[in-house]
Amino acid sequence: MTTPRTTTAIASLRPGDVDAPDSFATVELELPPLGPHDLLVDVRAVSVNPVDGKVRSSFDPAEAPKVLGFDAAGTVTAVGEAVTRFAFGDDVYYAGSIARPGTNAQLHVVDERVVGPKPASLSFADAAALPLTTITAWETLFDRLGLDADSTGTILVVGGAGGVGSMVAQLARALTRLTVVATGARPESVAWARDMGAHHVVDHHDLVAAVRAVAPGGVDHVFSAFSEGNVEAYAQLLPVHGEVVAIDDPVGLDLLPLKPKAQTWHWEFMFARPLHLPEDAHQHELLTEVARLVDAGRLRTTATTRLQGITEANLREAHRQVDAGGVVGKVVLERG
Repeated sequence: MTTPRTTTAIASLRPGDVDAPDSFATVELELPPLGPHDLLVDVRAVSVNPVDGKVRSSFDPAEAPKVLGFDAAGTVTAVGEAVTRFAFGDDVYYAGSIARPGTNAQLHVVDERVVGPKPASLSFADAAALPLTTITAWETLFDRLGLDADSTGTILVVGGAGGVGSMVAQLARALTRLTVVATGARPESVAWARDMGAHHVVDHHDLVAAVRAVAPGGVDHVFSAFSEGNVEAYAQLLPVHGEVVAIDDPVGLDLLPLKPKAQTWHWEFMFARPLHLPEDAHQHELLTEVARLVDAGRLRTTATTRLQGITEANLREAHRQVDAGGVVGKVVLERG
């Protein structure tokens, strides 16, 4: 079978606002040659994450056309010469690497070491909601915080209804003995966070008082999707040597409130491994285990909004929703 040389993709022609005319355009692009460990994937579904909007609005114009998309589910159509984990016809899901072209394309090249077998019980759309947020949540809990099946205590999940917060709550409930306190203000956010496994859901507007109302002794760990203005509250709620894991990009962050109790601030960035440890297969192993847990009924998709067709119009609408903030769960697009 001859491997195609080009693919249709939806790309940004210049950095800009979600409604700028050049933010989304259908283009025909050359496919890179398959590396030894690369897969060529027929993309059936993608999802949109906050990182998509960040890249869309700020990428180097010299990189145009810039194909976005950092979540996909699809079917393997070709493999590199050294591939051992997958074969032609396998259904897969993954988040890929920010250093390579994104997944908003008909065909996509990705390294097998960051790819997992798609959960058999999920549709392509429901599977595409999971990879980036699940990897981020898994690395938060088990790599950054070093938790395991016997871990007890309380974790505060700030942003409990978001994509990553949803997975932090699910994984903590399924794979640890932690008590999960999530933040959520709107009724739909509260309901979703509870569905994802949170024992308690509190309003973030007076964080210290709200958390102490359900956890009088404070919390042992914090996952932070929204760090600006919250460091002092985290310092108050955490014990000596308590730990925060953050995923956002707060400007001018002051961490000095953490010093008196020798508390630790971790950064979690799921692209660190693909960027700097390309031979590390940890994310493949992680996604393989998550697929097993999904098929066993212990984890579920976080897809909430499903758009039919990976089109310019649908990607623009998905970016609008994610850029505006407050999305409950994940926005996914499935190819017709």
